[in-house]
Amino acid sequence: MVNLTVNGQSVTVPDGATVLQAVRAAGVELPTLCYHEGLSPYGACRLCMVAITEPRRDLVASCAYPAEEGMTVETNAPEAVTARRLALEFLLSRCPQSDVIREMAASEGVTASRFGAPPPERADELCMLCGLCVRVCREAIGAAAISFIGRGMERRVGTPFEVQSEACIGCGACAEICPTGAIKMEDRGNRRILHTWNTTIELHACPECGRFFAPEPTAFLKDMLPEVADVWALCPECRQRRTARQWIEQLPVSPA
Repeated sequence: MVNLTVNGQSVTVPDGATVLQAVRAAGVELPTLCYHEGLSPYGACRLCMVAITEPRRDLVASCAYPAEEGMTVETNAPEAVTARRLALEFLLSRCPQSDVIREMAASEGVTASRFGAPPPERADELCMLCGLCVRVCREAIGAAAISFIGRGMERRVGTPFEVQSEACIGCGACAEICPTGAIKMEDRGNRRILHTWNTTIELHACPECGRFFAPEPTAFLKDMLPEVADVWALCPECRQRRTARQWIEQLPVSPA
């Protein structure tokens, strides 16, 4: 276990915990947009900046910095507050139409950016390059269908050559985890369309009710979970009904 101090409060966290986890264990809220507890830290948004005053003075991204024995953390140190506000100004400049970013900026006292508006062709930009979609696709799903491409102002997330990715299984994890709603996805008939990735995936039909509900490529999950392979093919409603029937059939019969 690691013992440290956050805003004057003693905190104990497991070995390997990050400063952000210690801060949250102390009941202190810090803004984050690129962090997810199930994925590797990336430190892209810089919204979780805090000041370390002991054993050495430093300004760090708390989501990616390991908690150390005897460390003293100040979340409201002037330099930490300034760093977070500066990061929010950059994000406001890149994604001025994002409600999530505007609300987060307002909570930190930032209402406008000094860095101007994006060019007209990017006026509706919602992607803040947090990398959550890239990491969930690679680390959690194992597909690695999308990645960062381009450099500088042209940096963005996309599929190889920005055409339909053969690696995409259409799970929708990227759209689900996106904090700003930048990834557009819809189910239309027997197809799932990921507009952002120029990708269309055929949906699997439930054998009991005929409803299209899951991408065909996710069939590979049956091999990963063979114990539920026979149930995986059913839509949630039919799966629930089948489970209920099985429970009823297992109920003891009272003697007449």
